[in-house]
Amino acid sequence: MTALSVQNLAKTFTMHLRDGVVLPVVANVNFDVLPGECVVLGGPSGAGKSSILKMVYGNYGVDAGAILLQHHGEIVDLAIADPRTVLTLRRDSIGYVSQFLRTVPRVSALDVVAEPLVIRGTDKSEAQQRARDLLARLNLPERLWSLPPATFSGGEQQRVNIARGFITDHPVLLLDEPTASLDATNRAVVVAMIAEKKAAGVALLGIFHDEEVREQVADRIVDVTDFAPRIAA
Repeated sequence: MTALSVQNLAKTFTMHLRDGVVLPVVANVNFDVLPGECVVLGGPSGAGKSSILKMVYGNYGVDAGAILLQHHGEIVDLAIADPRTVLTLRRDSIGYVSQFLRTVPRVSALDVVAEPLVIRGTDKSEAQQRARDLLARLNLPERLWSLPPATFSGGEQQRVNIARGFITDHPVLLLDEPTASLDATNRAVVVAMIAEKKAAGVALLGIFHDEEVREQVADRIVDVTDFAPRIAA
């Protein structure tokens, strides 16, 4: 059974500061992601990889096509879902590890990581313990756990971000450059965590510019240049 199916997806941007010029991004995007599989979006910078990932998560609207997701035994088209449904999908069915950590000021790193579990009804003490385990595994010093991540270095923030994204058991997980700010030791930790998600049957869709990491995690690479829109002469 397919966990995620992207069908005939298209996206353009309208440049309002340039007299409404329409900029084509991608067209006829088609691929599936199976449970236990890591599909990587490949292609040069600017080809539309991040735009596809953001459409799949519902951050970007789509011009055409469908994003079909398994959700509580039913198939939901995220491309046409209302905002409340998108929030429910994000809570229960599709997770996301972005390149940048966005947090509420003064909230500790431990609570930032535990929050997705608490929102889903996990007891706070249990959620915090699972957060501690992940932060320790990602080698974030314990002295930082009670501090707000806004004060952390880029690599430290990214480890908090990864822990927050991996703490849940979402059946679909999107990864946008999760290892970009990490040293070799923590890149290896993340590669192992991805392997564990795959073994648990999670469907992963990601972007990895690090060739070594990409080769270790990718079951298939989808070349985004195949979805370049054709511009009429």
